Amino acid sequence: MYGSRGVGAFAGGRASAAVLGAALLLAGCSSGGDDGKEGSASAVVTQQPKEADPFWVNPDGAAAREVGELLGDGRKAEAQQLRKIAEQPVAEWINPENAEEQARDFTEGADKAGRRAVLVLYNIPHRDCGQYSQGGAADGDAYRDFVDAVAEGIGDRPATVVLEPDAVLHLVDGCTPEEFHEERYDLLHGAVTKLKGLKDTKVYLDAGNAGWGNPDEIHEPLKRAGIEQADGFAVNVSNFYTTEDSIAYGKELSAKVGGKHFVVDTSRNGNGPYTGGDPDERWCNPPGRALGETPTTRTSDPLVDAYLWIKRPGESDGECKGGPKAGEWWEDYALGLARASST
Repeated sequence: MYGSRGVGAFAGGRASAAVLGAALLLAGCSSGGDDGKEGSASAVVTQQPKEADPFWVNPDGAAAREVGELLGDGRKAEAQQLRKIAEQPVAEWINPENAEEQARDFTEGADKAGRRAVLVLYNIPHRDCGQYSQGGAADGDAYRDFVDAVAEGIGDRPATVVLEPDAVLHLVDGCTPEEFHEERYDLLHGAVTKLKGLKDTKVYLDAGNAGWGNPDEIHEPLKRAGIEQADGFAVNVSNFYTTEDSIAYGKELSAKVGGKHFVVDTSRNGNGPYTGGDPDERWCNPPGRALGETPTTRTSDPLVDAYLWIKRPGESDGECKGGPKAGEWWEDYALGLARASST
């Protein structure tokens, strides 16, 4: 992530990524199958009521497996706290090394449960400007192949895709060199077109957050990136701004892009943004944060399609403030988020 931004990388297994990080360790996604063993991941979580929360809870997510391990160790109090994370749907960050397989496995698992998978594509070339999550596809052709693979994996199954956190904002703030701007716009627009050609896939372009992003500056870049074809945009991805501030920011931006709807990442915004320490590092594993509103389509504003947990709570933002590498599960931080939350 870059400066006050705050994003995610690849998610899935024990060392999956959800905010910054190019660990690329997306491990097995069990799409069901309770083996009856106490403490097994599939034995500890169930789906949320579909009427308010149609999104898929992965029974083999990092938090679910941690709950199983804690129960096996007799640490029932900690396990109960981490259920606050394990029993909620979180986004799956697609690993480009096996993108088609992962997209298929996640959407099949969700479809079998009668739910919608939430996926994040975070592989744009020249990603993250050399920060914790630097990397991305080697070039434009590699990125197009990645998007094609994801689309093939999703097929006709329901999916909600958050497209390329930071990619548009880094065009605006000068972080991405000018020579790559045209290619990036073309790649984003092409990704929107490809994914919207699927039967039941919703697409939201990342649009920064209330502390990083000026609607007057980013509405035209969003249009060049394909916002008109997309279902809308996403705000506060992997960040901590309150839902109220995020909605205000989103509504101001929506008015400049044809009234498009948006989704809000509420995963860790329960206590709002951190205001201490180095301003350029406040997004990275800030202390004293809390889980936010749980994922739902029952939001406080008709322009907000959903509150989502796009960042995966409990996974590190990077090697700062005592945290492990970006995307690795950090039990102490996860417990801190849970204990500070009334969820």
